[in-house]
Amino acid sequence: MAAEGHTLYKPDFVELEEEVSDSPLWNKDLAPVPILKRNWTTYNYAALWISMAHCIPTYMLASSLIDLGMNWWQALVTILLGNIIVLAPILLNSHPGTKYGIPFPVFARASYGTTGSNLPAIMRALVACGWFGIQAWIGGEAVHTLIRVAWPGWQTLLGDKIQTPAVVAGHSPTEYISFLLFWLLNIYIIYRGMDLLRRVENWAAPFVLVMATVLMVWVLWKAKGLGAIMHGEDKFGSFGAFWKVFIPSLTGMIGYWSTLSLNMPDFTRFSRSQRDQTIGQTVALPATMLVFAAMGVIITSASAIIFGRTIWDPVQLVGQFTQPVVVAISMFTVVVATLSVNIAANVVSPANDFANAFPRLITFRLGGLITGILGIVMQPWRLLANPSGYVFQWLGGYSGGLGSIAGVLIVDYWLIRRKKLELPDLYKTRGVYTYAGGWNWRAVAATLLGCALAWGGAPLLGEGRALIPALRPLYDYAWFVGLFVSGSVYLALMKGAPVSDTSGQLEPVPDPEGV
Repeated sequence: MAAEGHTLYKPDFVELEEEVSDSPLWNKDLAPVPILKRNWTTYNYAALWISMAHCIPTYMLASSLIDLGMNWWQALVTILLGNIIVLAPILLNSHPGTKYGIPFPVFARASYGTTGSNLPAIMRALVACGWFGIQAWIGGEAVHTLIRVAWPGWQTLLGDKIQTPAVVAGHSPTEYISFLLFWLLNIYIIYRGMDLLRRVENWAAPFVLVMATVLMVWVLWKAKGLGAIMHGEDKFGSFGAFWKVFIPSLTGMIGYWSTLSLNMPDFTRFSRSQRDQTIGQTVALPATMLVFAAMGVIITSASAIIFGRTIWDPVQLVGQFTQPVVVAISMFTVVVATLSVNIAANVVSPANDFANAFPRLITFRLGGLITGILGIVMQPWRLLANPSGYVFQWLGGYSGGLGSIAGVLIVDYWLIRRKKLELPDLYKTRGVYTYAGGWNWRAVAATLLGCALAWGGAPLLGEGRALIPALRPLYDYAWFVGLFVSGSVYLALMKGAPVSDTSGQLEPVPDPEGV
C-alpha cells in the first residue's frame, strides 16, 4: 500500500530528494513533510476552519458592526463578503504548501530570499503573538468563571481588584492565575505537536457547534422569539453614509483572517491532495463564519428580552445564569473553542516563523513558547479594554501590512515562477534564492511601499487626525491597497530588473504536472 500511495501522490507533489540537512537553514520542523506522511483529509481542513471560526471574537464580530450602525443583515453580509474575498489569497498561498510540503517561512524564501524571508515571517509572527494573548485572556476569563461556579470564594481568594501598578490594574489576582492556567494548557498542546492539534480540532469543531446551537435554542425558548435587533432598520439614511462604515468594516473582516491568508502552508503541507485542502477550506470558512456570527446576533438579541439589557459578550451572558451546571458546561465550551482557535491560528505560524529566523537554535516547540511569552508581554487585557477600536484599529490596521506581504507571495509564485520552485535551494545558503546576501530587495521594496501607502493615512491615537492626511482615504482600504500596490510593484521590478543568476527561473515555465 505504501508503494501505491507513493505512486498516487507523485503527480501532485514534489519530494525533497537532495540531502540538505547540514544547512544552517534547515531543521526538522521546517523540513518538507514527506509525501507518505501527508495525511490530512478534507474533513481535517473543514474541522480546522470550523473550530477556528467558532470563537468569541467571531461571535462578537456582528455585534461590533451593529454598534457602528448596521442592522443585522447588513452586518452578516459584510462578514460573508469579507470572508469570501480573503478566501482567494488563502487558497492561492495554500497551493505551494501542499505541492512542496513546506511551511510559510520557507515558502517566503523564494520571493524574499533565504534571509529576507524573516521580514514577512516576523511581521506575521508579531500579529499572531497579539492574537495569542487576546485569545488566552478570553480563555482565562472562561476558566475563571468555571472555577468560580465550583468555588464561589475563588473571586476574592487573593484579594479584590488590583489598583496599582497601572499595567495590571482593574483585575483580581485570581483572574491572572486563571489566565496563566489557560496559557499553560496552550503550551502543553504545543509541546505535544501537530498530530495532537489535529485530534483536538477534529472533536472540538462539532462539539462547539452543537453547544452553540443548544445555547441559541435555549435563549430563543426563554425569550419567546427574537428581539428588536433582528427587526432593526437602516440607520444610515443614505448610501454614502453606509459606504463610509461599510468599507473600513469590510477591510476589518478581511483583516480577521488575513493572518491565515499568509501562513496556510503551515497546515496544507500535511494535505493528502490539493483537492482535500481546497474543498475543506472553501466549504468551511465562509459558511462557518456566517453561521456563527448569525448565532451571535440571535443569542444577543434574545438576551435583551431575558435579562432586560443587551449582552454581547457570551462569557458575561452565561455569567447571568444561576444554574451551576449550565454555567459549567457553557464555560467548558468557551475554553474548548478558544483553545482550538488559539493553537491553530496563533501558535503554529509564529512558532515556525521564529524557527525560520534561527533554524539551528529555535525549534517549533521553543518558537511556540516564545509566542506565548510575547503574548503575555503585549498585555492582552489592555488590548481588549477598548472594544470600539477592535475593528478599525486592530483588525483594519494590521491588514495593510499583511496584505502587502500577500501581494508579493501570490505574484511571485503564480505569475513569476508559475508554481515551479527549486525545493532544495530553499534550504541552501548559496542557491537561486540567495539573491544579494540572502535578500531580494525587490520584494522588500514592494512590501515597504505597500505598507507605506496602506498605513500612511492611519489615525494618530488620541489626536483624531491622520499621520499623512492626504493618504487618509486609503487607510479604509488598507488590505486592498497593500495587496495590489505591493503585487504590482513586485511584478514590475522582477520583470524590469530580473535577477541575473536566476533568470531561467523568472521565465514562464510549463508545468507538465498540471498542478
